[in-house]
Amino acid sequence: MIIMSVDLGKARTGIAVCDKTEMLASPYRVINETYIEKLLDKVSDCAKETKAELLVVGLPKNMDGSEGESAENARVFAQRLKEKTGLPVEMKDERGTTITAHNYLNITDTRGKKRKAVVDAVAATIILQDYLDYRKHSRI
Repeated sequence: MIIMSVDLGKARTGIAVCDKTEMLASPYRVINETYIEKLLDKVSDCAKETKAELLVVGLPKNMDGSEGESAENARVFAQRLKEKTGLPVEMKDERGTTITAHNYLNITDTRGKKRKAVVDAVAATIILQDYLDYRKHSRI
C-alpha cells in the first residue's frame, strides 16, 4: 500500500511517501503555504500524484505527552484532509522528529537555504518510517 505522511508546520509542510511494499519512506516535497485551504489543495494534489491509499499526519505532542494548540491544529487539518481526499487518515506521534531530522542534516553537512528547504520533508520521512515500522511489528 502506498502511504503518504504529512509534517504540518506553521510556514512549511513536509511530505513523504513510501513504496508499495511499505519498506522505505522517502522525502517527497516541501509545501510553502500557510493558508489552510490552499495547503489542503496542495496536500490533496500530492496524494493524487503519489497514488496514496492512506495518509499519516504527524501529531505534535508535548514532551510530557500532553497536547497543545499545535496538536489540535493537526487534528483539525487531518479531519479536513480526510474529508477532502476521501482517504483514511491516521495520526502519528511526531515528538522528536524535527530534532532527529536536524541531526541527519548535520551528518550530511546540509546547511543554509538547502537545509531549510528539506528539513520538513526529512521530518515527514521520519514520521512515515516510524509508522511503517510500527505497522510491520504490529502484524507479527
